[in-house]
Amino acid sequence: MSAVPRPDAVSFFDGSPQGLAICEAVFSFANGLGDIQVHVSKSQVALRRHRGFAYLWRPDKYVHSRVPAVLSLALPYELDSPRFKEVAHPAPSVWMHHLELHDPSMVDTEVRQWIREAFEAA
Repeated sequence: MSAVPRPDAVSFFDGSPQGLAICEAVFSFANGLGDIQVHVSKSQVALRRHRGFAYLWRPDKYVHSRVPAVLSLALPYELDSPRFKEVAHPAPSVWMHHLELHDPSMVDTEVRQWIREAFEAA
């Protein structure tokens, strides 16, 4: 996978240049983690190892929102940070951490560490 998202991931962010820039920042980091598969659906861009670990989606497709992208990270434990908009526990071994991203600079050292942890857990 290259740092540039696949064409279908780019299309997912049509009309949202800020969302695409955020997607590119996530892909740029994830590129160095190892073998990653990308699955693009109507609702999200999923990064997978053996299972999904990071998901990018656009809240403006569902509700009135100015947030260009949400990064959801699947981990086997709960992270405690005020940066998360919501943390859900949909299955006994999965905690989903939802992080609103307003610009690519928010994919900082802390967020990259969380992406790495999610990748390693997947």
